Amino acid sequence: MQFLICVLGMVMILEGVPYFAFPEKIKPWLQKLMDAPDRTLRGLGFGLMLGGLALVYLGRLG
Repeated sequence: MQFLICVLGMVMILEGVPYFAFPEKIKPWLQKLMDAPDRTLRGLGFGLMLGGLALVYLGRLG
């Protein structure tokens, strides 16, 4: 459980860096994201999940 909490904390840190460092550049990007079709967002989400799964798999091998 400690490892899961640590991993979630690291994800939150990594997710927060762009908003902290470049807020003026994030706003237009988020607007484009709002205008994107649902199918595109689903594909992006699926790709990110597969990438995350691959990283977890590779991390567990070593």
